[in-house]
Amino acid sequence: MFKKVLSFLIINLGVFCLAVNVHFFLSPNNLATGGVSGLSIVLHNIYPDISLGLVMLILNVICFILGFIFIGFNFGAKTIYTSFAVSFMVWALERFAPLSQPVSDDILIQLIIGQMIAAAGIAMVFHQGASTGGTDIIAMIINKFFSLELGKAVLLSDIAIATSSIFLFGPQIGLYAFFGVILNGIVIDYALQQFDNNKEIVIISRESERVQHFIVNELGKGATIHTAKGAFTQDSKEVITTILKRKDYTRLKKYIAEIDHTAFITVHSMNEIIGENFKRLA
Repeated sequence: MFKKVLSFLIINLGVFCLAVNVHFFLSPNNLATGGVSGLSIVLHNIYPDISLGLVMLILNVICFILGFIFIGFNFGAKTIYTSFAVSFMVWALERFAPLSQPVSDDILIQLIIGQMIAAAGIAMVFHQGASTGGTDIIAMIINKFFSLELGKAVLLSDIAIATSSIFLFGPQIGLYAFFGVILNGIVIDYALQQFDNNKEIVIISRESERVQHFIVNELGKGATIHTAKGAFTQDSKEVITTILKRKDYTRLKKYIAEIDHTAFITVHSMNEIIGENFKRLA
């Protein structure tokens, strides 16, 4: 129950970050950087009498209806909740923290700060096994019928929205929107890496048994042992492979330096780990 409540709170914090970016940074500067929020900003300027939050809600409903028709009921409850929660929070910010003008005259710094906040929010949502829905659903439809990779389909829809802003807001704002699309992808990838900062550690040491003991008993982690043969010496050696957080890796490295300064260690950053005590496959 505690984990479920914590996950719910993290999702809502991530959603709030997205809403802050839309309300305080994107909308006042007409920056349509893709997604439902970007398309909503474009439509909100065409129909200013309708609140931005309501436009987002309508678009999310349309996207889910199209998804149900063409893809089926393949959306988790978390994704459905997140999509509509973003719309509600944007509406709430419009109502209780209205803006009459942008928070700054510098559009670029607002774009960068806003996208960083949003990227942190999206990373929180993704880390809890949900997504923000919206144009991701359109990308899934494109992927199904045109066999276009999902990532490219998302990028295509975001670029199309950014392009539409050129005709509505002018080339300068449109170029900022294009930059926002690119920046969004980069910062989201970086933010996700900070959440999943696991590292694969491969160790060859003369003190293999002591290293294994430290990993299992001191760090409380598992490891895989296999035998390899050196190309020059033809000697058989034990190779230890383990997955650790950055903090545990620092402790392990310090320990190995104390017992075997000739040990050979390679470290690889992991983008995703599935199975055992990590992320579930399904």
